[in-house]
Amino acid sequence: MGAGFLVGLIGVLILSHATYSTIQYRALLKITEEEFSGPPIDVVVELIVSLVLCLWAAMTAPGSFKSIHPHSEENRVVALPANLDFMIFNHRGKIFPLETELKLK
Repeated sequence: MGAGFLVGLIGVLILSHATYSTIQYRALLKITEEEFSGPPIDVVVELIVSLVLCLWAAMTAPGSFKSIHPHSEENRVVALPANLDFMIFNHRGKIFPLETELKLK
């Protein structure tokens, strides 16, 4: 479990706490019969902090990118799958001609 995952978990926990605080605040406003004009400032700060933490975790937790170049060493096929039963060569693509003779007018 890396640091990015831990920061993301903390961000989600802070987000859920901000949600619970807003629900509790609205219930308090119903009891006192006041109008809901918006969440309190501490909830807004919690939302911003959780957004920053979750974004940072989303950028760092996945790890490094893999190469997409076709001739890269990372993209080599080292072996065929062990179960060849799922390799299908008899499919609807055989009705199409192998050489297409399309001409532009």
